[in-house]
Amino acid sequence: MDFFDFHHHHLGQFGIYNLDLFSDDNPEFFSVGLHPKDITNDFESALDWAKSRAQEPNCLAIGECGLDALVEVDSALQEELFTQQILLANKLQKPIIIHCVRRHQDLLKFQKIAKIPLIVHGFNKKENIATSLLNARFYLSFGKSLLENLSLQSVFKECPDNRFFLETDAAEINISDIYENASIIKAMSTREMQHLIKQNLNLILKNE
Repeated sequence: MDFFDFHHHHLGQFGIYNLDLFSDDNPEFFSVGLHPKDITNDFESALDWAKSRAQEPNCLAIGECGLDALVEVDSALQEELFTQQILLANKLQKPIIIHCVRRHQDLLKFQKIAKIPLIVHGFNKKENIATSLLNARFYLSFGKSLLENLSLQSVFKECPDNRFFLETDAAEINISDIYENASIIKAMSTREMQHLIKQNLNLILKNE
């Protein structure tokens, strides 16, 4: 069984490829959305492009999109475009892959308008933030930090088995290494971890 990479930027890798803005790539599975850093004066055409590609059957998710306190984009505009993409996801019944930097508490209010699963990718925060998001029915996706951050490993260990994914994002690392480490933390075999991720993927894609 292959190792499913929930969110990555490596064309040709098995998993959900994050489509670059205005790209005409056509991978097996992809996500598409307007990242906060890509919100420019021309954001309307970028959003129209994302909406068009989101209709394609091999687009599994909307994103990455979300909120970022470090980019020089008005926070209200970020929230407006994040809302528009959630409404698009609601219409298409596709989950959202969320990019969030230093605005995790602000995410909670968006759960009220979302009718689809919301997954915070690249999660590497403390237990209190994880608990807050999990209690609000968010999913968490863990990446390279899981190999290095002991406190994050504790967070991952306590994360419910049906509420997480594994990813490489843009890191030059084998997704199998993340699976192996995650399996050790969760005290299960790598094959069991692969089956678990497959079950979780089926869960969010069926929106059950």
